[in-house]
Amino acid sequence: MRPLDYKLIHALDTVITEQSFESAALVLNITQSAISQRIKQLEQLVAKPVLIRSQPLQATTAGQKLLAHFRKVRQLEYDLAGDIMPDNAPDSIPISIAVNADTLASWFIPALTPLLNSHSIELNIQVTNEADTQKLLKKGEVLAAISSQKSSFAGVKVEYIGTIDYILCANSDYINKYFKDGLSIENLNKAPCVDYDQRDKMHSDYLKKYFSIEQAIYPCHRIRSSEVVVTMALAGLAYALIPTTQASEHLASGALIELAPDKRLPMPLYWHSWALERGVQKLITKTISNYGHTHFNHNSQ
Repeated sequence: MRPLDYKLIHALDTVITEQSFESAALVLNITQSAISQRIKQLEQLVAKPVLIRSQPLQATTAGQKLLAHFRKVRQLEYDLAGDIMPDNAPDSIPISIAVNADTLASWFIPALTPLLNSHSIELNIQVTNEADTQKLLKKGEVLAAISSQKSSFAGVKVEYIGTIDYILCANSDYINKYFKDGLSIENLNKAPCVDYDQRDKMHSDYLKKYFSIEQAIYPCHRIRSSEVVVTMALAGLAYALIPTTQASEHLASGALIELAPDKRLPMPLYWHSWALERGVQKLITKTISNYGHTHFNHNSQ
């Protein structure tokens, strides 16, 4: 087997990151022609295409595997440089993590704040659905991920960090308008709700589980912002399924009311990270684990 040429993979990584051959050339301080030549050489080395020239630019399956390997090696190099060459270590260590919108809007940054204050970390947060975050990990686009799925793949370790309950919430005016007589199939099919996006199935899963509502015939806003989901509930524009990490302060103030305290949707959360993590990445794993064990429910997995 011919050894990998990391200079060539670095070119692919930069093209994918910058989404432009021209921008990648500027980052690497070489010509655009040289970037194209390195991609071509890499494809000749592995005897397969590594880049799909589409909009957006995408790595092929082979390209994704090369990038996943390259990013792991680069992370190990960052940690090694800090250990044996502190004077030449990078000013900040880039860390890419995949999380869902609710996590980012509520507890994730507070959990990492002490570590961010004590270490030079450059966060790159990619936001996607809980069930999809580990796909980014498999493609090598992130070093770790918060996921609702317990299972993973080779080379990744998984740790249960706790369960967060999702609860139905609305303000008092909304309740008087739509749910004055309590929750029923009839009024749930008429009352406007709000979801994160078309792929967010938690609300429909909830109604199916507790009210046997099979089809989504109810009016539903779709807003790709976890914060705005809460804002719409506070404004009386919709009722929403909101994690307790976001709802608690509004419940305490009376701005929101829980519609069905006996009907909550538990969401287990797992931290997926590379098994070979070292240095700062290992500290992040420990920090997230400690936060989850301190603040989240651990009655079930």
